[in-house]
Formats: sequence, structure tokens, C-alpha cells
Amino acid sequence: MSHHIVEVRNLRHVYPDGTAALQDVSFRITHGESVAVIGANGAGKSTLLLHLNGYLSPTGGDVRIGDYPLTRETLPEVRRTVGMVFQDPDDQLFMPTVYDDVAFGPLNLGFPPEEADRRVLDALARVGIVHLKDKPPYRLSGGEKKRAAIATVLSMAPAILVMDEPTAGLDPCARRQLMGLLREFRHTKIFTSHDLDMVLEQCERTIILREGVVAADGPTSELFRDEELLASCQLEKPLSMQGCPVCGVKG
Repeated sequence: MSHHIVEVRNLRHVYPDGTAALQDVSFRITHGESVAVIGANGAGKSTLLLHLNGYLSPTGGDVRIGDYPLTRETLPEVRRTVGMVFQDPDDQLFMPTVYDDVAFGPLNLGFPPEEADRRVLDALARVGIVHLKDKPPYRLSGGEKKRAAIATVLSMAPAILVMDEPTAGLDPCARRQLMGLLREFRHTKIFTSHDLDMVLEQCERTIILREGVVAADGPTSELFRDEELLASCQLEKPLSMQGCPVCGVKG
């Protein structure tokens, strides 16, 4: 199952304007792990995720996905392995209809039309938007676009699922549905989120970034009990771990 492994070694990324977004970031994620990458705005979370399937190239260091170092030559294989859901669904939806967007990946991977159709309808059903399959993406609400973007990745059945702020823009019902989907996904999951209650529920391991550096990497429940660490990274405990301001009883 080595194709499910993600290894980042001494990763650095400097944007053209000189901003150092990542500085010497290293970690290894093994098959079946569910790992959150959290931090304050500007900590480097999205930049890090965009390196995991080659949307950004490192300034220094390297990324390995299973047996493959991420290079221009291995990029097609890596992108078959790593499914990426962007923070902004408008970056992911570009076809005339939702169905076409979700079918794009399977067809591009060479699946026959019948298999692609099965994958599309299954992915749309899993996110609860089969009824929107013939709509153009620009006619969708923000939450509907997010669910359509998630379906575009699910239809390709990736071995590694990478999601940038997956619950952003979702109503409570859609959030619960997504939580169920993440629990069902048995392979490797990596996502960023400001929804720390979701992180606490979904991820046994959390990586905290602070100004482009790994400030901590360990069991989620332990890190979330470290108030000094959280404060230094401009984070707070999940609501479920905070006491009621009136009676002091935890949620």
C-alpha cells in the first residue's frame, strides 16, 4: 500500500514577491491516516496542500507520493493517486454542467463512458446533488458548488484525499453529510480546516503550522489540550472542549 504514503522533506516555498510561505517543512503520512493541517490565516496551509499533487513546485526540498518523487514526469501518476478539493470551488468547476464537471476526471483517466457515468452518479449521490447534475455550475449556491467540487474528486476514487477547508460554505446538513463521507473514506485523508470540532472528530493526528514552520505534529487531542501552544499559533480549543462561559460545563 506504499502508493498511499505522503512524504514531505525539507519543503520550502517562496512566492515571486519574496514571501516565504513554507520553511523546511517535513512529515510523513502513512496509509489510512487522517491528518489535519491547521494554523492561523497565512500560516502556509493552502500552500502546503497545493504541493501535494504538483499545483505548486517547491523552492526547495521534495515531495514523494508512494514510490514516486513528485516531478514533471511523474505528475500524471501522482494526480491519479491524489485527489484535491480546492478551497474555492470556482477553481474546480469549469464545464457546462455539473455532470460534465464530475465526468471530466474519469473520462480523462480513460474509463469507458458507461463506467464514467456510474462513477458520476455515485459521486453525486454521495454528496446529495444528483438533482443538480444538469445545471450549469454558475447557477449553483456556494454550498452546492462546494459539494459539486467534492464530487469531481470522489468520481476518480483517489487513494489519497486532500481537501482545503472542506466545510467552508456548507450548511449544517451538508456539513454532517461531509463528515459521514470522510468517515467512510478508508484511505489516506489530509485536510486543512478552521472547523476544529471537525478536526477533533475526524483526525487522530494534527500538524500545526505557524508562519510556514511546523510548530507541532502529534495526537490531535493532546495538541488541543495545550493552551499555550494553541495561543502561540493564534488558535483556540474546539468549542466542544471549551467550558460554558456561565456554568463552566464543557460541551
